[in-house]
Amino acid sequence: MEGLIGKKIGMTQIWDDNGVAVPVTVVEIGPCPVVQVKTMANDGYVAAQIGFGAQKAQRLSKAERTRFEKAGVEAQQTLAEFALDSEDEVKAGDTLTAALFDGVAYVDVQATTKGRGFAGVVRRYRFRGGPHGHGGHSKRRPGGIAARDLPGWVEKGKKMPGHMGAVVRTTQNVRVAKLVAEENLILLHGAVPGPNGGIVRVTKALKKAGK
Repeated sequence: MEGLIGKKIGMTQIWDDNGVAVPVTVVEIGPCPVVQVKTMANDGYVAAQIGFGAQKAQRLSKAERTRFEKAGVEAQQTLAEFALDSEDEVKAGDTLTAALFDGVAYVDVQATTKGRGFAGVVRRYRFRGGPHGHGGHSKRRPGGIAARDLPGWVEKGKKMPGHMGAVVRTTQNVRVAKLVAEENLILLHGAVPGPNGGIVRVTKALKKAGK
């Protein structure tokens, strides 16, 4: 099993063995019940579908409730798939906890970033803007946007004002500062994407300790 679903709690700091303050992000990782196991014979690949965050069954459709009842687990708010090394690694109804990351030094964290709404180019792309003195009227404008050739169309991908944030981002090789398996908490060095309370996917990174 390569990862679990979790919830970002927030940031704090801990002290290492040398008495140095280390900023960490606290993530509640699990418990995650296994809802379904995808097999090579039935689905063409091997993976486990797991859930996170119990919710009321009446909020789901009949088809969704049936899936959880068939697996013998409580209804879940979020579902995600993670690759398996073999079909016998887990089975439907099992519960996975933060102990999965015992001994893991680095992880990858994927989440949806905070939505910032409509933003101009100065905020969205950190443009410098125009002159702020001598009666300048282009303080936060993007400037010229057309190409210097006929017919002068605006090229695709041009950095323009628009919706900022609310996109999926992955932070790779985040160091695990501390694992509190009995409370299903993992403390990650530094910041990770998403708002407090947001859903995150934490997977084991390919990077090895000391590399």
